[in-house]
Amino acid sequence: MMPSARDLRSLAAAFADIADEAGTIILDIKRRGVETMIKADASPVTEADQAAEKHIIQRLRDLLPDVPLIAEEQVSAGVLPEAGRIFLLVDPLDGTREFVAGRAEYTVNIALVEDGAPVVGVVGAPELGRLYAGAPGWAGRRDGTDKSFRAIATRTMTDPPVAVTSISHRDPQTEAWLTRWGRIDRCCIGSSLKFALLAEGQADVYPRFGPTLEWDTAAGHAVLTAAGGVVLKPDNTAFTYGKREEGYRNGAFIAWGRAPS
Repeated sequence: MMPSARDLRSLAAAFADIADEAGTIILDIKRRGVETMIKADASPVTEADQAAEKHIIQRLRDLLPDVPLIAEEQVSAGVLPEAGRIFLLVDPLDGTREFVAGRAEYTVNIALVEDGAPVVGVVGAPELGRLYAGAPGWAGRRDGTDKSFRAIATRTMTDPPVAVTSISHRDPQTEAWLTRWGRIDRCCIGSSLKFALLAEGQADVYPRFGPTLEWDTAAGHAVLTAAGGVVLKPDNTAFTYGKREEGYRNGAFIAWGRAPS
């Protein structure tokens, strides 16, 4: 049985502490110097990705021992678990390209999914000293070492709207969608922070037609939903999770702070 809304908020707080711990591991490794390796899919991976994921998995196993867990580096190593009706998604270091390049726009992502929808999520940005969390009916941000959250919420779309787009991943379909919109301002930022900007009312829409994986988006999706936003496929149908047969790959999506009526 799924926990109550109050329990889910407590779970979000527990996820936040785990993400903070992983962030400390990442920052310690970055201070020592980062060695980059290339995975089979040609994407980069570092010791920080691997060490943070190992810690997150250990902590989540203690917290939710019976819940299936799908984590990026485990999947890259060939471990492809079956997602149940309820399961966890972990990206220990989203935005590895930004991390390797010395930028601060990378995140630690932890999400709980129920029946294909992310219901609890945290997005930690260790180098920026920010963490976003969301659970049904509640979304918040905390900064620095302060463990208290302030509430966040999406905003009514501005004129012109502000679109967030990727720094490292550009694709013609996304550019075409933005062009069709007409007057629109842009903000380029790495990792799942794009969802966070929507969730705290700093931007309005995040179109993504290029490839992503479920652990890239689930935590940010949960935070955005909790803050009043929505993530949909381009045809306005539900954007769902648990696609094991597809290697947990996502299709295109549009994330909205407040979807236009």
